[in-house]
Amino acid sequence: MKLVLCPAVLILVLAPAGFAAPGAVHCGKLVDVSSGKLLVDQVIVFDDNGTVTAVGAATSTTLPQDVTPIDLSGSTCLPGLIDVHTHLTADPTDNGYAGLGVSIPREAITGAKNANKTVRAGFTTVRNVGAGNFSDVALRDGINDGDVPGPRMFVSGPPLGITGGHCDNNLLPYEFHYKEGGVADGPWAARAKVREVVKYGADLIKVCASGGVLSKGDLPGTPQYTPEELQAIAEEAHKLGRKVAAHAHGTQSIKDAIRAGIDSIEHSSLIDEEGIALAKQHGTYLVFDIYNDDYILSQGEKVGMLPESIEKEKKLGRLQRENFRHAYQSGAKMAFGTDAGVYPHGDNAKQFAKMVEWGMKPVDAIQAATINAAALIGMPGKIGVLAPGSYADLIAVNGDPLSDVKVLESVTFVLKGGAVIRNDSAAK
Repeated sequence: MKLVLCPAVLILVLAPAGFAAPGAVHCGKLVDVSSGKLLVDQVIVFDDNGTVTAVGAATSTTLPQDVTPIDLSGSTCLPGLIDVHTHLTADPTDNGYAGLGVSIPREAITGAKNANKTVRAGFTTVRNVGAGNFSDVALRDGINDGDVPGPRMFVSGPPLGITGGHCDNNLLPYEFHYKEGGVADGPWAARAKVREVVKYGADLIKVCASGGVLSKGDLPGTPQYTPEELQAIAEEAHKLGRKVAAHAHGTQSIKDAIRAGIDSIEHSSLIDEEGIALAKQHGTYLVFDIYNDDYILSQGEKVGMLPESIEKEKKLGRLQRENFRHAYQSGAKMAFGTDAGVYPHGDNAKQFAKMVEWGMKPVDAIQAATINAAALIGMPGKIGVLAPGSYADLIAVNGDPLSDVKVLESVTFVLKGGAVIRNDSAAK
């Protein structure tokens, strides 16, 4: 099919991000993420609300009047990808003591830059799990209002943590008496903090259940929040209609968080057999950020990460990847999350190759970033698929990602909610 730009398609190509018009896309191949099959010669039709109205063979799908499909007949299409663990308002250079000089207004500007990079890389939806002073709420709202281009965002605002824990700031000396905005100690204080972050716009709750790699003075495997505190957080969040994501590297913290009813375990580095069994029993999603080990060990010193953080990663990275493989082989639910911001934004898709290297089939890695991620977020059928009623979120690549998942690192076309964000062929 030869591409002809009729007026409706010109509106799509030239309009600012966030503006949709009725249209269609003709894909030479389409990955059906639900079945894991590659369909040939498909057309996706969407309305002016950016909602898919039809998906089917090009020879039999009826197009709206005066709509000529965008020609992607030489490409493979997929639903827009989803990353459930990002930090759009942070850059790798914000680590360690350099982060003390980053103001909240600067975070917001950084977020606008990184949101554009992320959506152009094919990630049309993200969960942002942790940002200072609700800068991610402002970014989400700016994207929704069409002020800046970026992915559909679900945001946590400040992450909850204990005094002196991974989600507190341990870089400043005592005389500053500083605590991060999400610090809350004890079950009732933690409940109050859940209510506060929901009040100021959080879509979900992020909680730091264990120590971390990039924080000063703690250990990744050490429990921080107690089971009683985690249960209070989960109960309060669920009562308010919010899901909870728990930063948890440590074996015991993972199990405590799962038993408390938390919805996803982020990092999951030191999960053991019992933890995997508990995750399966409770339907808890595991999110392994197994790409950024490469970046931390090769670039961490250059971008200002603390020496102790690099040493922690040396001890943890391979164990996390081995446990990723074991959890996958054991049949645990898994969603795609990368910890973007630890490495440069826009490189999110580099994790797919690591997931395949450590045991996943390409189709399973793609499903982790589409239908599984959508289920975790609570939007199955709306994101992560291309079907009637879903958002018209679509990307295109050259090649077959079911054979070579690395082609997802080179996205050539992005449609978000029916609006063209990127079209490399149109730019030539």
